[in-house]
Amino acid sequence: MSYPMLRSFAKGLLTSSVAAARRTMSHSSLSGKVAIVTASTDGIGLAAAQALGKRGAHVVVSSRKQANVDKAVSLLRSEHIQVTGTTCNVGNREDREKLVNLTVKECGGIDILVSNAAVNPFFGNILESTEAVWDKILDVNVKASFLLTKLIVPHMEKRGGGSVVFVSSIAGYQPMQALGPYSVSKTALLGLTRALAPDLANSNIRVNCVAPGIIKTRFSSALWQSEDLVDELKKQLSIKRLGEPEEIGGVIAFLCSDDASYITGETVMVTGGISCRL
Repeated sequence: MSYPMLRSFAKGLLTSSVAAARRTMSHSSLSGKVAIVTASTDGIGLAAAQALGKRGAHVVVSSRKQANVDKAVSLLRSEHIQVTGTTCNVGNREDREKLVNLTVKECGGIDILVSNAAVNPFFGNILESTEAVWDKILDVNVKASFLLTKLIVPHMEKRGGGSVVFVSSIAGYQPMQALGPYSVSKTALLGLTRALAPDLANSNIRVNCVAPGIIKTRFSSALWQSEDLVDELKKQLSIKRLGEPEEIGGVIAFLCSDDASYITGETVMVTGGISCRL
């Protein structure tokens, strides 16, 4: 083998080794971190817990029903993920405090919050929505995200910083027909992200948001179980398919990692190429 060929071979071998090392590092990039993920026994929340856990984080999953928590914990443990589970209704102050206190007690601190919990008790003309509907949606989808963040910040500060990710929606940019109040709540999360980021940056806490498009989850099943509606949706997509929860979980894990250390106050749209803006 000639010297130029040998040098080229050695360079290729070194490049492959570096790439392999980077892949290995990425799969342990959150080692030692503790992550709370709300509404994390199904769909995007579960996918986020899996993505964080596979990168080394100890994840704390929660849901309103104990049976769902038990099922998720069993699944994550089967994937060799460190996991703690508890029931939590994020709209309830006592439950939020229980979630935070349990995490600190069992895991020693908190580095990451993924606020994913959301409800939508209303479908129809927005003018027919009641005050009770608005109270429920805003309490769970917006206020709980802020109040959980406020609870967790002191614990993140003790760890030298952290990362907060809110899960919004494409509906936050383009309100969906018959989902007016829900869409407004998701728009509010975009603003909450921008409002919190400058103040929490002083504590080395980054605040970002993801805005998924139509993802195949149980929560969005009413949208994608109709073939006619899916065909109409696909006309708006550059990538001609609906998204999978894992494709959102990976983006969330990226935003929580050091690879995103210079990103805060941003919303990452993960929509398959749907063009939209406020």
